[in-house]
Amino acid sequence: MNAESPAAVVRRPDTAAEDAPLREDVRHLGATVGEMLAEQLGEDFLARVEALRTAAIRRRERGEPAATLAAQLEGLPLLLAESLTRAFSSYFQAVNIGERVHRIRRRRDYQRTSERPQPDGLVDGLQQLKAAGVDAATLLDALGRLDVEPVFTAHPTEAVRRALLEKEQDIVRCLINGFDPSRTPLEHRHDWERLRMALTVAWQTSETAPVKPSVQDEFEHVGFYLGGPLYLVAPVFYELFEDAVQAVYGIQAELPRLLRFASWVGGDMDGNPNVGAETIAATLRGQREMILDRYAAEVAELAGLLSQTERRVAIGDALAARIADYRERLPKTAAAIRPRHADMPYRVFLTLVRARLRATQRDEHEAYAQADEFVADIRLVADSLRAHKGVHAGWFAVRRLLWRARTFGFHLARLDVRQDSRVHAQAVAALLGDAQWPQRAGDEQATLLRPYAGRGAVFAASRDAVAQRARAVFAQLAEAHETYGREATGLYIISMAQRPADVLAVLALARHGGLVDARGHVPLDVAPLFETVDDLQNGPATLRALFADPVYRAHLAVRGDRQVVMLGYSDSGKDGGTVASRWGLQRAQVELLEVAQQAGIALSFFHGRGGSASRGGGRISTALMASPRGSVGGVLRVTEQGEVIHRKYGIRALALRELERAVSATLRATLVPRPPDAREAEWKETMVLLARESRAAYREFVDAPGFVDYFRTATPIDVIERMTLGSRPSRRGTMQGVESLRAIPWVFAWTQCRAIVTGWYGLGSGLERAARQFGEERLLEMARDWAFFRTMLDDVDMVLAKCDLDVAERYSKLAGALHAAFFARVRHEFERTVHWVLRIKRADRLLAGDPRLAQSIRLRNPYVDPINLLQVDLLARWRDSGAEDEELLRALVATVNGVAQGLQNTG
Repeated sequence: MNAESPAAVVRRPDTAAEDAPLREDVRHLGATVGEMLAEQLGEDFLARVEALRTAAIRRRERGEPAATLAAQLEGLPLLLAESLTRAFSSYFQAVNIGERVHRIRRRRDYQRTSERPQPDGLVDGLQQLKAAGVDAATLLDALGRLDVEPVFTAHPTEAVRRALLEKEQDIVRCLINGFDPSRTPLEHRHDWERLRMALTVAWQTSETAPVKPSVQDEFEHVGFYLGGPLYLVAPVFYELFEDAVQAVYGIQAELPRLLRFASWVGGDMDGNPNVGAETIAATLRGQREMILDRYAAEVAELAGLLSQTERRVAIGDALAARIADYRERLPKTAAAIRPRHADMPYRVFLTLVRARLRATQRDEHEAYAQADEFVADIRLVADSLRAHKGVHAGWFAVRRLLWRARTFGFHLARLDVRQDSRVHAQAVAALLGDAQWPQRAGDEQATLLRPYAGRGAVFAASRDAVAQRARAVFAQLAEAHETYGREATGLYIISMAQRPADVLAVLALARHGGLVDARGHVPLDVAPLFETVDDLQNGPATLRALFADPVYRAHLAVRGDRQVVMLGYSDSGKDGGTVASRWGLQRAQVELLEVAQQAGIALSFFHGRGGSASRGGGRISTALMASPRGSVGGVLRVTEQGEVIHRKYGIRALALRELERAVSATLRATLVPRPPDAREAEWKETMVLLARESRAAYREFVDAPGFVDYFRTATPIDVIERMTLGSRPSRRGTMQGVESLRAIPWVFAWTQCRAIVTGWYGLGSGLERAARQFGEERLLEMARDWAFFRTMLDDVDMVLAKCDLDVAERYSKLAGALHAAFFARVRHEFERTVHWVLRIKRADRLLAGDPRLAQSIRLRNPYVDPINLLQVDLLARWRDSGAEDEELLRALVATVNGVAQGLQNTG
């Protein structure tokens, strides 16, 4: 089998005329970057950059070996190597920003000129529902049950500092100004001057901080998106949805809350000793401060806007009564209101409301007890305006604040808490004084735990550090419920959950920590996380046993007979390869739903997706429509991680687009799931074989003698482990095998070296065996008619297109004698996988069906390739120095950041 190299397979696609503005932006941005580089480092340096870029393009077009280009990059002085890397990264920044702004341009073009709505948007989704026979009553009923909740995690794959994110937003604003035909030539010139200033300041700013970020730093990073773009666009989303319902169904709908947000930052203790009761308290306090500050500022703006006077317009009786009440309750604030404003009831009231917000921040006597009270106050203003000719005199602005208050409450985002089941077991062992606890059978553990998980027994105090730490966490959650309300906290997630005792242990520890309500119940939603392939296979049995447990079933009865199960895409992929992971996740959802239905429990899934295809990344609309029937049920809870957060939510218009996609897809998957197909039994039979064979091939690779040493020398994992990306350690103790490495660095390292085996290895072997056993026609049929299989092939297609085996071989040779033993396997399986993917998709090249993505990769390759080859050279030099040369490490970190920006994927 002689598959083409990726350089040959990813051919230059024809570019649509609608992308001409993008090409112009990229050209102009590239020229500006060039001018900046010449100014900062000289014309000779710019000439060298251009020569390398031209050589990289020539290598791609002529199919030259990587060694030719590598020879020009070996042994360069460190300062020059780092500067070249950063120069190419600056071009990536230009291309990345240009593409994001072009998405905004295309969205506006759809809204302005297209006769058909933008695909995957709200109007498009509602039109599909109506065409499928969904009437208005059914739609409104579904909206009442809809719950879309992106969950922002602290996973360390975002390699860009907040200061640089802010510069990027400046550049975006300048480019968007270019859409405005009313701006004068002088104004456009000033925009480009501002843009160049942002690029230059970014050039003079280090890409990474000198120290690892603290949990507080991670909180501030996530807060940048939650308190910024998302706060601003949340009400716009509801306005667009109301317009879409009116346009498609001809009705004016009073929408319920459809969106909310959650976070793991400050609550994800799994493997992170820096997270615990203290960070939970600090995060909840910080989130409240942030959202109350936003509300106070907006209320002050509204007070300035709503200057209506009593002689000109009346106000609602309820509002008048509330003003009188607040004047008595807040006499100091009332007395400080200027006399000249006394006849402005809205301004007076909002001034008093702002005082209550500030009292809430300071936890003073007149504080709001809960967000619902604040919502009620703002609703009084909105209702009064609407009833007294104020729809066009401020109602619109007040309603936006109302939507924000309903979305973010006083907590901004629900804080999830996560811990490994083995840590819980250590705490229980200490509390029971039972050193043999971890070795006891699951049934025995459950029997011993029931009295503590229920109300029959109480743990004695313990001086053990693990037990005390666990107790402090649950005590802090109890305090959080009292201080911030139960909406401030989300799920308690158990990593490595494998048996009912793992869940009962959480209930027992919660009682030990005082997390009990007035009725003696534990007010906590516990979500087991099934992560490995084996855990996914055993998950249905685990859930069935859990539902049969009398103590847990009583707990669920109080929680509304609702259960959340988290599905791990990362560790299942690391454990069994991408095919076994995807099929395990698909099958597990079907079987878990059957168990829940038999028990009379409403089950929903929390999807632990990452940014890359190796970790379940990809378009959420495609993923949801390919999910098993009945698995969505109006609920979408999914992790948003690393650079994905920035790509989706860093710009307001794109954040709005992502929210539209998520809600539209959730509605469609809920109301119009794909119909049953008589061929599914055969397809599932095929997938069982395909998953088994691909997993066997993958495990043969990663379990081969010497693999750990090969991985550690053929990838830059040792550099990634030294980077200041996140507060959590990159591995669990000493690395003995892939199991001890966290999934994110695992994928990150393979992506950096352009092999990306995590996204495709084993698929070729599986397809080859399936074709031999069931016939190629069945695979063709599955690719054409089964959304799950088609989506998997499309994702692998994309990963293969980003690979470059010639570059990967340069890394592999760093492994010395291990290179020959392992790289031949990589190349052979890669060629086999490319061959079968193209054959099953009936394509003559990778990404034949996605020319825009193919072009995006083509635009970046001439800049990624030199950085990769510089990284190989620097890796060899750094390791020869004993991996202690800090200047070499700094240059290497620059190459890691550059490749990540170029491929737009890390972990």
